[in-house]
Amino acid sequence: MINKTVKNAQEALQGVQDGMTFMLGGFGLCGIPENTIQELLRLGVKDVTCISNNAGVDDFGIGLLLQKRQVKKMIASYVGENAEFERQLLSGELEVELIPQGTLAERIRAGGAGIPAFFTPAGYGTEVGEGKESREFNGKMYLMETWLKADFAFVKAWKGDTAGNLIYKGTARNFNPMMAAAGKITVAEVEELVPAGELDPNMIHTPGIYVQRIFQGEKYEKRIEQRTVRTV
Repeated sequence: MINKTVKNAQEALQGVQDGMTFMLGGFGLCGIPENTIQELLRLGVKDVTCISNNAGVDDFGIGLLLQKRQVKKMIASYVGENAEFERQLLSGELEVELIPQGTLAERIRAGGAGIPAFFTPAGYGTEVGEGKESREFNGKMYLMETWLKADFAFVKAWKGDTAGNLIYKGTARNFNPMMAAAGKITVAEVEELVPAGELDPNMIHTPGIYVQRIFQGEKYEKRIEQRTVRTV
C-alpha cells in the first residue's frame, strides 16, 4: 500500500504557485486546515482563487490570507464574521462570487464526481441566476450550475492513516469530504496519524484514493467563531 505521508506542511505544499485555485475545507472556524494556511502565508503565494464556505475571521483562517492581499478571488457562500472580507468586497479590491450554500456544496461535489453541470432551483429569478442557462422541469424553473474543481484541495481531518484514508469529526464533515475529491492534488492535515489498517473501514469518510499527501498537524487553536454560554 502506498505511503502518502509527508513530514509537514512545507513538504505537503510543494508545487503551490501564484494564480492557482485552492479549496480550503471547514465550516466557519471548525475543521479548517490551520497548518496549511500558515504555510501559505509563509510562502507568500498571491493572485490565488480560494473556494471555501466562508473566509474565517479577520485574524484567523483565510482571513489571514486576505489581510496579506494574497487572494484575488473568493468563491464562498457568505462573508461571515470577516470585516476585512466585507471591506475588500465593497471597495472592489476583491473579486467575489457568492453562491447559495447548497449550490456551492453541490458544485464542489459535482467536481469530485466528474459531473460538469446540473440544474437547481436555488437562485432562479434573482441576481444569482443572471447570465445562466435556465430550463423548466415539471413546471418548475431551474438554473444550470457548473462544477467546481481546484489545483489543490486543502482539508483537515480528525484521524487519518498513512494511505490517506480520513475520518472527520462533527461539523468538520460539512465541506472537507467533498473538497477532498475535487482537487487535482489533495493535501490532508490530521490531528492523529496512524498506520494503514488501524482505522475501522466502516468509519472512513474519505477513501485514501482521493488523497495525495497527508501529514500530522500541530498546535491547533480550534477557535470558536461565536462563543455562547448559558447564564445560570
